[in-house]
Amino acid sequence: MDIDTIRTKINQLDDELLRIFNERASLALAIGEIKKQQQLPIYDPQREKLIFQRMQQDNRGPLDNAAIIRLFERVIDESRSLERTHAKGLR
Repeated sequence: MDIDTIRTKINQLDDELLRIFNERASLALAIGEIKKQQQLPIYDPQREKLIFQRMQQDNRGPLDNAAIIRLFERVIDESRSLERTHAKGLR
C-alpha cells in the first residue's frame, strides 16, 4: 500500500470513530437520565474498573494496555462530563 491509500483508510476509520464516540455519548446520556430518575451517582468507579479490565483482556495491540487505559479514561471522562452537564440542564 502507498501512503495515500493508508491515509484514506485512516480517514475512514476516523469517520467511524467519530460516529462511535457520538453513539456512545448518546447512550451515556440515556444512562444519565436513568441515574437521575433513580437518584444514583454519575460516577461509578466499579463500572469504570470493569471497563478497563475488559479492554485490557481484549487488547491485542499494537497499543499497550497503558495506552488503552488512557484512551478509555478520556472517553469515559467526556461521557461523565456530558452526563453532568445534561443533568444540570445546561445542554
